[in-house]
Amino acid sequence: MSQPNATAATEDFEFAALSEAKNYRAAIVSEFAPYLTGRVLEVGAGIGQTSEAILSLPGITELVGVEPDEGFQQGFRNRLPQTRLVAGTTADLHPDEAYDGAVMVNVLEHIEDDLAELVRLHKILSPGKGHLCLLIPARQEIFSNLDAHFGHFRRYNRSGLREKLESAGFQIKELSYFNFIGYFAWLMRFRIMRKMSFEIEQVRLFDTKIFPPCHWLESRICRPPIGQSVIAVAQAI
Repeated sequence: MSQPNATAATEDFEFAALSEAKNYRAAIVSEFAPYLTGRVLEVGAGIGQTSEAILSLPGITELVGVEPDEGFQQGFRNRLPQTRLVAGTTADLHPDEAYDGAVMVNVLEHIEDDLAELVRLHKILSPGKGHLCLLIPARQEIFSNLDAHFGHFRRYNRSGLREKLESAGFQIKELSYFNFIGYFAWLMRFRIMRKMSFEIEQVRLFDTKIFPPCHWLESRICRPPIGQSVIAVAQAI
């Protein structure tokens, strides 16, 4: 198995700027919350930013992080010293381990053989009740130099992700585009203008003023026809 991020040309993935995206992270976890109970695995836990939000959910009895990057591992341990962290990938998990849920937020796109990763996750999730919760970059037409810089192999559409999840043995529970306005922001800033970084003030503005009402509409009124990301929940069968 190739290491995630093996083709990345950066080591920090703009964590300083993206740490400002508190409402964005909370919205992602809120989408997953109805499906996360018991023992949960977070794949590609990074420095633990999303992990903190997952741990705040009432149904979680244990969270286990998996992270291959040594620098990120230290950041995770500093942030969440009481939370177990596996230094490696899902291939390094004990074969007898079983989980009620698994979360991957902006991780699958870093893995060259993504179908093999989904098959591994299916094997460790409890049959009939284990849920895989995914958020991944959407729409190949906005694949940018920044995607390549981050080590992304691809961006996804709904039909392609559905096919891979079902091929790995999952049943789709939820599958939709996420962050409609973010699609156009990414298109303009990173695809057309070819920028190679986030700006903290812009991230803060988007997260506090623009994203919350847009997500309210997406989650309460109508799912968007397109988005910066695809969000999916799939059940192991």
